[in-house]
Amino acid sequence: MEVDGWETANISRVSQPLISFTAAKVAKWAGREVRLKILFTALCRTDVYFWEAKGQTPLFPRIFGHEAGGYECGERRGSEGVAHLKPGDHTLPVFTGECGECPQCKSEESNMCDLLRINKDRVVMINDGKSRFSKNGQPLYHFVGTSTFSEYTVVHAGCVAKINPAVPLDKVCVLSCGICTGFGATVNVAKPKRGSSAAVFGFGAVGLAAAEGARVCGASRIIGVDLVSSRFEGAKKFGVNEFMNPKDHDKPVQEVIAEMTNGGVDRAIECTGSIQGMISAFECVHDVPIQNSSAF
Repeated sequence: MEVDGWETANISRVSQPLISFTAAKVAKWAGREVRLKILFTALCRTDVYFWEAKGQTPLFPRIFGHEAGGYECGERRGSEGVAHLKPGDHTLPVFTGECGECPQCKSEESNMCDLLRINKDRVVMINDGKSRFSKNGQPLYHFVGTSTFSEYTVVHAGCVAKINPAVPLDKVCVLSCGICTGFGATVNVAKPKRGSSAAVFGFGAVGLAAAEGARVCGASRIIGVDLVSSRFEGAKKFGVNEFMNPKDHDKPVQEVIAEMTNGGVDRAIECTGSIQGMISAFECVHDVPIQNSSAF
């Protein structure tokens, strides 16, 4: 790939379609950055939310995308700060990176890196405050440090996870966001005990991953809550053994769950991002001990 070459990218602008491919210039990396060749990328609801620019400052033109899989282009081999990568490594860009040096990275309790934690308003690279994308001499803004709706992207080396090359990139790309969010919230925060009960609210990618996390932890009773009843069949594959649709009941869902479980579940994982869902999740857990986890 040529340095400063023209590559295909999806540039989003306010009041224009989310998907609009054109040619953009991808500049050379700087500092602890690497350039990735993106082979597969998924569309997350978060991309749509920020494209709609509702309730936030519009920052356009911008290249969205954060769930992707690709490979390292090999331009930084042996460079300081990127020694964990070599040419051709299969990688996942991640929006919550790790510098490996700050107190948060060194803590066993948090992965909210002081330098590379998610920042939805940061539209340039940390190293020099400039964008690596441009068109006709004008900058195109980055999105959460990844911008994977592009044939090539430039990211901080701390935001690149090396993965097993045997894993198919078209399947594993969702690990960059949806899967690790739900699974991590369950396994690392909620931590349901073996034989315990758990309620999972919402069965998108995050919710299904949360249910899988509860299954892996050994929860024996996993109650799924969703407004779309047809999702139950798919949720069974991830360990859900009971399902309820709030629309089928004439009382709040937390009251129904409390009745089903003789006072409430041991853990609840909320994966819809809705205020009502959060309230229901909090109130469906029995009094002692209280343990809730939100994937958002």
